[in-house]
Amino acid sequence: MTTEGTAGLRLMVPNTPGGGYDTTARSLARVMEETGIASGVQVFNLPGAGGTVGLQRTVNEKGNGKLAMQMGLGVVGASYTSKSQATLSQTTPIAKLIEEAGAIVVSKDSPYKTIGDLVKAWKKDPSKVTVGGGSSPGGPDHLLPMQLAQTVGIDPKKVNFISYDGGGELLPAILGNKIAFGASGYGEFLDQVEAGQVRVLAITSAEPVDVLQDVPTLKSSGIDLIFTNWRGIVAPPGISDADRKTWVDLVTRTRDSAKWKEECAKRGWKDAFLAGDEFATYLAEQDKAVADILKQLGLA
Repeated sequence: MTTEGTAGLRLMVPNTPGGGYDTTARSLARVMEETGIASGVQVFNLPGAGGTVGLQRTVNEKGNGKLAMQMGLGVVGASYTSKSQATLSQTTPIAKLIEEAGAIVVSKDSPYKTIGDLVKAWKKDPSKVTVGGGSSPGGPDHLLPMQLAQTVGIDPKKVNFISYDGGGELLPAILGNKIAFGASGYGEFLDQVEAGQVRVLAITSAEPVDVLQDVPTLKSSGIDLIFTNWRGIVAPPGISDADRKTWVDLVTRTRDSAKWKEECAKRGWKDAFLAGDEFATYLAEQDKAVADILKQLGLA
């Protein structure tokens, strides 16, 4: 396909600039441009209600083959907790792109030096140890501390969780010690880790990651939990087969490029590509799993 067929494509980010969806969408558009796969893909932000304002807009744009939305696990959860009229099952799944482990992050002057220190204090008084996440209830930064609490023997209903709209808003709260710790994708903190402003106490992947070599996994710290967030792309309902194929081809070719592989390596993203129908099946499974957890918490 030539780049002419891609004129006027727009990629919506359903939360604020600076967070994981924003970084992913802008990286994707930039790599498309730099590799000549597509030119002039416009990325724009439409934040609100954990991503469901963007989801509603995507569903409303029925038949618009020029629009797609960056999304992930967070939008799955928010569609329940925000009691959204629009659902992901109404959208046209394009592709799952990446997975990213979560991280437990504190400011440089936090009293907690290890994940063990933090868990000890948290178990002693869950209400006093506040946790912040860059997603609304039901999103990955909320599901992660709830699952961590459950794993270490804290009642998730007792967790004092404060929601921020994306990593861009979570970071100042960590830096300013407004919360005891943050739970989010580690890719959003790499610059601050390098600058020595924040410390990552543990990551939630099965194996250590290259970009944070000295950081232990929860597993290696004796906490039996692995947690991964993922991100993908969906389009409005009712788009033509040709438009769906255009998006799937574009994203597939971008993902196969050396430039995208470099981008993933730099950000610590793990390739987790699924396109079209395979992604649709995965999305349905995730939807059910998230709904089950949120029902336990009385949030769905």
